[in-house]
Amino acid sequence: MGLGKTLQCIALMWTLLRQSPDTKPEIDKVIVVSPSSLVRNWYNEVGKWLGARVTPVAIDGGSKDDIDRQLVNFMSQHGLRIPTPILIISYETFRLHAGVLHKGKVGLVICDETELYKRFLRQAKPVETLQEGKISVSSLSSITSLKKLCNHPALIYEKCVEGEEGFEGALDLFPPGYCTKAVEPQLSGKMLVLDYILAMTRTTTSDKVVLVSNYTQTLDLFEKLCRSRRYLYVRLDGTMSIKKRAKIVERFNSPSNPEFIFMLSSKAGGCGLNLIGANRLVMFDPDWNPANDEQAMARVWRDGQKKTCYIYRLLSTGTIEEKILQRQAHKKALSSCVVDEEQDVERHFSLGELRELFTLNEETTSDTHDRFRCHRCVNGQEVRPPADNSDCTSDLSQWNHCYNKKGLGDQVLKASWDAAVSFVFHQRSHEDQKGVA
Repeated sequence: MGLGKTLQCIALMWTLLRQSPDTKPEIDKVIVVSPSSLVRNWYNEVGKWLGARVTPVAIDGGSKDDIDRQLVNFMSQHGLRIPTPILIISYETFRLHAGVLHKGKVGLVICDETELYKRFLRQAKPVETLQEGKISVSSLSSITSLKKLCNHPALIYEKCVEGEEGFEGALDLFPPGYCTKAVEPQLSGKMLVLDYILAMTRTTTSDKVVLVSNYTQTLDLFEKLCRSRRYLYVRLDGTMSIKKRAKIVERFNSPSNPEFIFMLSSKAGGCGLNLIGANRLVMFDPDWNPANDEQAMARVWRDGQKKTCYIYRLLSTGTIEEKILQRQAHKKALSSCVVDEEQDVERHFSLGELRELFTLNEETTSDTHDRFRCHRCVNGQEVRPPADNSDCTSDLSQWNHCYNKKGLGDQVLKASWDAAVSFVFHQRSHEDQKGVA
């Protein structure tokens, strides 16, 4: 998440490849295993920091015979200062060709983003994973539909047309003559705010924007919006090949590239991607796992970023999305106390908690703030600032917050307030960089 883990790993492998207490290299070979979308990124980072000192081998595609040949050549190397001491390979390719890799010894194996590969390695963040075992399939389906409705009613229009269980009569709530071909941002508070954010960013700054969603259907809506507003954009989702992903990331990060927006599926590229070509990121919908959201939101605030970064998290007031945010805060607090997997605490939904997910609070400007019972506010106005040492990693209750745009420093968000904003939590990470949610 922009903490320099990649650089630390590169420094470690280079040190072990070149020295030890015995004045000789400690190891002769390193394997870096990563999600397929990050293989090229690792290759580029090794080249960036080590230059011509080392030649890595990156395998992100090819025929089985060709991959086997490259792996055999890598594993057959022995001795000091071998020509290609670093192999970068995806988890999938590693699994398929493990037989070749098991035929020799390797001094160091680095596994990146292990929390995404529960079947490959033990999970890195056990406490933060949503335990869904006690929820019925129908409840899960309804929860997903509610989340999509918060993004835009177009995402549930088909279910309404077909009159699926739970959607009877919902078709009557759509405007007469409604058509899904046009995005109609005014039908979604979040989409309307996004429309304003993009317009203000485009007209008042030279910044680029990353749009992140958990749903490819929402990315489809983003595309419709961009086409109607004539914004140039690129899109990365699970349908794209690894080589193509690396190319569009490299192209987007180029200062001379004209694309204004990078659309990203959080499932396909939420981890590890370096998108420093943009300095504004909109997290359009929340994930149950706070680690997934944090990874996705860290795509623009990374090594090499030279501009102030703005992170926007859009949530529909009083809906299931606020419940998800509150549950994220609970999980983060819990996981900070429980670090041993043997002490993992199962978090199932009780019947009351499940019922609360389906409750819409129409009388609040922020259900999350209401639940904090904030002692820093008087008559709805923040009169006492948070502690001096609070930052973007602090509990949300320790963030600045406001019911109106007077307290906002970000001019883009300030200009977008009247679109459909009821409440804002905002915080600066430190003096030079900002985070807005």
